[in-house]
Amino acid sequence: MTTMDSLFCGRLKIIQKKKGYRFSVDAAILAQYIRLSASDIAVDLGTGCGIIPLILSLKTSPAHIFGIEIQKDLAGLASRNVRLNHLESMITIVHGDMKDFKSYLTPGTVDVVFSNPPYRKVLSGRINPEAERAVARHEIKACLLDIVTVAESLLKPSGRFVVIYPAERTVDLVLHMRTSRLEPKRLRFIHPKQCSGAILVVAEGTKHGNPGLSVEPPLVIYKPEGGYTDEARKMIAE
Repeated sequence: MTTMDSLFCGRLKIIQKKKGYRFSVDAAILAQYIRLSASDIAVDLGTGCGIIPLILSLKTSPAHIFGIEIQKDLAGLASRNVRLNHLESMITIVHGDMKDFKSYLTPGTVDVVFSNPPYRKVLSGRINPEAERAVARHEIKACLLDIVTVAESLLKPSGRFVVIYPAERTVDLVLHMRTSRLEPKRLRFIHPKQCSGAILVVAEGTKHGNPGLSVEPPLVIYKPEGGYTDEARKMIAE
């Protein structure tokens, strides 16, 4: 069973499973943080239903975006979404393990790599009995180090890696990025409300970049009285 959802005043249509993995606000926030130019080749590691490449297609017209997804059903769904929105010339969905990327992508040729990866370690918290959701949320098929390592291999020198991750694991994220020669250059913390602690962080790193980190003003998602803040509403555009 699937549902059809519209975003951005109907400019984008998304087919999702009624039960199983469904994209969240994290994906929309990450998409707004990614900067692409017309000549860029980009790769989405763990594309799910293809939501981030689809949103990016409305913001800009990069040379091409590859969405890699290890789960067969989700990769098929992402391909359906690409066709539904007539974006076959801009987006290619690849069903496969990101760690085997050399069978379909050449190392050192990509301008931007981005990911909304599984957040939770396998032994932390309850693993969802729904297999599709479990793989999307827990590091069952790929861990943070895998994702950062693949990103570094794919990127050109000075290429950019953009990721959204739990704020409580910011130290792990920054450590793995720097160890993998993806120098952290921008951080922005995401807060559910003005008076709440950060729950997510968006980070951007540059391959072989020089040290120097910009911590940007926080993004607050909800107003005190309820509903999205103006900035969050523009990002999510439901």
